[in-house]
Amino acid sequence: MNLPLLISRRYLFAKRSTNAINIITGISVLGVAIGTAALVLVLSVFNGFEDLLSDLFGHFNPELKITPEKGKTFRTDSIQLAQIRAIPGVEVLSETLEEIAFFEHDGSQDFGVLKGVDDQFARVNGIDSDTTLIEGEYVLLDGERNCLILGAGVRNKLSVNVENPLASVTVYMPEQQTGLLDKPFKTRVASPVGTFAIQQEFDSEYVLSNLEFVRELLESEPGTVSALEIKARAGANMSDLKTQIKGILGDGFVMKDRYEQNEAFFKVMQLEKWMGFAITSLMLLLMAFNTVGALWMIVLDKQRDISTLKSMGATDGMVRRIFLFEGFLLTLLGMGIGLLLAIILYVVQKNWGIVTIPEGFLVDSYPIAMRAGDFIPIILTVLGIGFLASILPARRAAQVPAFLREE
Repeated sequence: MNLPLLISRRYLFAKRSTNAINIITGISVLGVAIGTAALVLVLSVFNGFEDLLSDLFGHFNPELKITPEKGKTFRTDSIQLAQIRAIPGVEVLSETLEEIAFFEHDGSQDFGVLKGVDDQFARVNGIDSDTTLIEGEYVLLDGERNCLILGAGVRNKLSVNVENPLASVTVYMPEQQTGLLDKPFKTRVASPVGTFAIQQEFDSEYVLSNLEFVRELLESEPGTVSALEIKARAGANMSDLKTQIKGILGDGFVMKDRYEQNEAFFKVMQLEKWMGFAITSLMLLLMAFNTVGALWMIVLDKQRDISTLKSMGATDGMVRRIFLFEGFLLTLLGMGIGLLLAIILYVVQKNWGIVTIPEGFLVDSYPIAMRAGDFIPIILTVLGIGFLASILPARRAAQVPAFLREE
């Protein structure tokens, strides 16, 4: 039996000589609970935004993107494409070709990126879903009519009404193989039929059309692409998939998974997440002064008990451990209440969205996601702060003499 732990547990729930000590102890437990709940919720909100934006990026960036190491385009080989499609981990393979172009509609003009995609592109990323396609329809080719799906930012700059069947956009592409200055651009007219909204970076730059239209504008040979975009099967190992594809294509290609395509963004998100965690931990550290005060009052209240224990043979180390355990138990109680409170608030926000976001954002309420891995640093941080708050009162308790003089 651990005697210091047993005594500290009895002190935790024992009656105090004055009600003020109970109030101070309750405030310290409440402070730890609020701090713990704040840590959990701060990390959960950052997780929610990260998941939301990752999902949005997933409507444009594939799970695996293959681009040339040098240059902007490369030629695809039908045999190699068939071999890649036959890999067990590959669900869908799409060919894409993109280039900067100039767009004009009724006097409005804008530069952007014209991206030619094949019929499998929507299966790779789900860009034709109701959450991404905000107006019009996802059609790349209507008979002999080349169609455009505009990013929301491009649509706004060009003032295009995609619901108007007579609307047209003129696409200017620099001539690739001519030195003539009288016709520096190749010009084609296409019909805007839809608008997508994913993320501002994509919405303000990209315009989608069919692959053959872009090849014709660029005067590219059949099979020319900028990238191969792949959707992997559920459970596929991305590292193994890269190795297998490299064995087919050989060297000279860059393969990036979804994280690597947005590495800078995800690193910034992680930095902001843990900066928020650090700031909230400082708030919890300030609240720990309540724990110091509560423990100090308990030490003063239990001086006679400490003196009795020492006269019966208790060492300074044993007394110190009693109040270190007391601080640990106070922190543990507050942390337990805080975790329970955070889980309740998480469930309420997840299901009912009580904390809303102003209109104009992608979602109506703050996204939130709780991850088991976040609880480890939270628990270690809270217990560590509780331990630091217990050191001074424990040392003060050890200094109580074995025999107190009567006042």
